[in-house]
Amino acid sequence: MDKKTLCLYFQVHQPVRLRKYHFFDIGKSHDYYDDFANRTITQKVAQRCYIPANKMMLELIKKYGKNFKVSFSISGLAIEQFEKYAPEVIDGFKALAKTGCVEFLAETYSHSLASLADEKEFNTQVKQHAELMKKLLGYTPVSFRNTELIYSDKIGEMVARMGYTTMLTEGAKHILGWKSPNYVYTNSLNPKLRLLLKNFRLSDDIAFRFSDRSWGEWPLTAEKYTGWLTEAVKNEDVINLFMDYETLGEHQPEDTGIFAFMRSLPEQVLATSAFEFLTPREVVAKHQPVAPLNVPFPISWADEERDLTAWLGNELQMEAFEELYKTRDKVKALDDPEINYDYKCLQASDHFYYMCTKLFSDGIVHEYFTPYDSPYEAFINYMNVLSDFIAQVDEKTENAAKGKKKLKEEPKKEKKEIKKERAGKKEVAAEVQAVEAERKEQKLEKAARKAENEKIETEVKNARIDKSAKGTRRTTKK
Repeated sequence: MDKKTLCLYFQVHQPVRLRKYHFFDIGKSHDYYDDFANRTITQKVAQRCYIPANKMMLELIKKYGKNFKVSFSISGLAIEQFEKYAPEVIDGFKALAKTGCVEFLAETYSHSLASLADEKEFNTQVKQHAELMKKLLGYTPVSFRNTELIYSDKIGEMVARMGYTTMLTEGAKHILGWKSPNYVYTNSLNPKLRLLLKNFRLSDDIAFRFSDRSWGEWPLTAEKYTGWLTEAVKNEDVINLFMDYETLGEHQPEDTGIFAFMRSLPEQVLATSAFEFLTPREVVAKHQPVAPLNVPFPISWADEERDLTAWLGNELQMEAFEELYKTRDKVKALDDPEINYDYKCLQASDHFYYMCTKLFSDGIVHEYFTPYDSPYEAFINYMNVLSDFIAQVDEKTENAAKGKKKLKEEPKKEKKEIKKERAGKKEVAAEVQAVEAERKEQKLEKAARKAENEKIETEVKNARIDKSAKGTRRTTKK
């Protein structure tokens, strides 16, 4: 019997958080980041989630070998935070990479919304992230997962142009209609790109409802859950379970039994003999797509709407987003390391998520993740930072323009200086020549005078001799 497929994927991300940045800091301080919060939160989540979860995944791979497989996408900003504050997490992922049972996916370096703003920036960030994965883990990604599973036909086409053949996204009800998320689909504009859709009901049973005591299915056991998986995929191909890695130990604390559940799940799944664990690249190699998926407007895995309203759903978010990406061309033209770093950090989708004004059921989720007291505080703080950043960019752009102008003027200046120098040298040479000529003339005059004196002396001497001779002759005659 041909086995059904279970694809288990986790998102790993930690933003670089901003400090309280006041209006009066603008133009005076370029220190934007809350290093204390970044260190504290990263280390806390590492101890609760990343370190024990990586250890557990490694144990499961050792226990079940090639029968257990898992996939991750790790943002570049998360990697930077781990390298600074929790290097043990990096070691854990390196150990997992060596097993050959883990696929690492490509994504945007900054966990950004660049795919919605600028294709060039989108491509740049994906390339930077792929290079980081290669350098850090020795792994070149072939599957792609966009920030927060954001996807549209257009975005998928851009991803295909970058050479990726597989992309993960949300199995949103409003785009699927009667269709099931438990199949492989293709991008409607480029059929070379295969799509894997999250089964949001089964994924959210673990990610959000696992510890909810008011939930009718609480407590959730591995045995019960495996029964649901078996039933869901009875006449279909694949179940994609996509969730935040922080589900394990952070969102669902250890005392809820989440680690015990995850340790038991592979055993229960594999015991049915109906399933095999595969990574995204293996899923598309095994299963043929059943149809193209039409997604004219972007979808995501956030909130009930599964759209972009978590990040771009109000005027505050839109203003911040537009102002940020307005400055891209200047940033790229400068190619300044510090400016590039700040621009990278400011693009993280988290900053826009904190500005969300949605209420009701989704409001609780947003409150959990935000460090601000209100969306308006998040907006003001971000815009203060962004204002200073833009002022920096403008100042450096102006200085760079002046520098270029100076460089253009330098040759003209140099020519003038060279001419002046040459003229000066000619004047000096002429003066030297004149002095030498004068000296020569003086030497000649001196020699002439000497010769004349010698002539006179000779004549006088000869005259004396003649006079003496005449006197001698007279004396002899007498």
